[in-house]
Amino acid sequence: MIEVSKISYRYAGQKDLVFDDFSLRLEQNNIYGLLGKNGTGKSTLLYLISGLLRPSKGRVRFEGVDTSARRPDVLSEIFIVPEEFDLPMMSLERYVSINEPFYPRFSREVLEACLKDFELSTNVKLNALSMGQKKKVFMSFALAAGTRLLLMDEPTNGLDIPSKSQFRKVIAQHITEDRTLIISTHQVHDVESLLDHILILSQQRLLLDASVSEITEKYSFEYRGADALDDALYSEPSLQGNAVIAPRQADSPETQLNLELLFNAVNQKRI
Repeated sequence: MIEVSKISYRYAGQKDLVFDDFSLRLEQNNIYGLLGKNGTGKSTLLYLISGLLRPSKGRVRFEGVDTSARRPDVLSEIFIVPEEFDLPMMSLERYVSINEPFYPRFSREVLEACLKDFELSTNVKLNALSMGQKKKVFMSFALAAGTRLLLMDEPTNGLDIPSKSQFRKVIAQHITEDRTLIISTHQVHDVESLLDHILILSQQRLLLDASVSEITEKYSFEYRGADALDDALYSEPSLQGNAVIAPRQADSPETQLNLELLFNAVNQKRI
């Protein structure tokens, strides 16, 4: 669905490349978690995929079409929710009436359902909302747009604890099987239950590109005492004991992914 082929990119006025000969292939019908330390290019990659930025070398293709060409038929299938954004000084109804014609599968029913789950009304003035409320409204519009590709950059930043739970509910209910979602985040516990596939980005390369099922089939995520770490590939002390990643035994059940533990282990080259 998305093919990133040998791209290079640097921001104007900067010496260092963000990406250099970087490639990635993303399949449809998945929810991807895009993880990485600050400055590794997560947001830049989303902007390159969406066509908001153009690589200096290489190509980014959506269904075989170069996204940097910004063809209307391609852009109508891609929606990006950046970490920071502004909304115009108008009512939500006016905003929807202006923008929904661009998205052929826009659904007001989905919009209303998402806003209801976020405990918001459709009768709101965008400039009267808090930042957290604006994020909820914009994410609701993004889901209602019905695009085949949806990109979200730090979607849970600025949301309180109940709102993060609402976010997971909204995503689970409204990302259908014909859509692909990429979530770039540092707040791994907010989204780990939603993800099908994990991408861990380092400087100009991927440290990990694997499905959750592949990871949990190969590794066990457990809490153990200090005397039971012989086969641990990686461990961290915690209030529950030592959080451990170990090779999964063939006769043992799969365990739930601990995404923060996995991220730390991968970055320390322990797995």
